[in-house]
Amino acid sequence: MLRIGDIGVLLAGSSLVAGLTMWAWGGDRGDAAIIRAAGQVVETASLTHAQTFTVNGPLGITRVEIQPGRARIARDPSPRQLCVKQGWLTQSGQAALCLPNQVSLEIRGRDRAYDTLGY
Repeated sequence: MLRIGDIGVLLAGSSLVAGLTMWAWGGDRGDAAIIRAAGQVVETASLTHAQTFTVNGPLGITRVEIQPGRARIARDPSPRQLCVKQGWLTQSGQAALCLPNQVSLEIRGRDRAYDTLGY
């Protein structure tokens, strides 16, 4: 049976864990999109205004869409469409990889968020 003090300790601990998680993995808003094809940088674009880019890969054309503050892979010829399903990227350090077509999109900013590889 939990007492009022036990509930307070559980709530304080949960709040501390949630706050530390947001601080460590939150990252900042990205300000540039880096588009690569076959490992080479094809385009570096600002996230300040709407733009669309097409990138040629071994399987065909990948379309990258940029809106103010966010970017995504809108269309890709890869069979599983994992990079398209990634959706809008907004945080610094986020990336969408179209591995079969060898195209990637990465968001860059001042600070990178921690991920499982960098942590």
